[in-house]
Amino acid sequence: MKDLELTIKVTEDPDAPEYEFRLIVHDGRPADGCTLPDPAGALSAMERFGEDIFFPKPGPPKLCTQQYGGPQVAVVTGSINGRPVSVTFRRTDGCEISRWRAMAPLLGGTMGSRGET
Repeated sequence: MKDLELTIKVTEDPDAPEYEFRLIVHDGRPADGCTLPDPAGALSAMERFGEDIFFPKPGPPKLCTQQYGGPQVAVVTGSINGRPVSVTFRRTDGCEISRWRAMAPLLGGTMGSRGET
């Protein structure tokens, strides 16, 4: 990911305060203005899982375990290499919990990000 500017807003539950982080990358390196606790870890996760985690391709429905991982919600907005991003991460089923854990460094390493309860 060469250039990106993302705002990540995370809430642990509907009554909890919202945490806001910024991830700014220029020429593949974290830039001034980053407030994410682990920008290098976030970049590593993004490279490992690719842009599809932000821009899913249509396909057959996924079979996901029906388990509830918690009320946490993370909204990621901004741009990746000039492409607009607006994606929500939740912990509402097995597939979403896996997505959340895969991108935990991007989601600020808050309690739900690590899979803790």
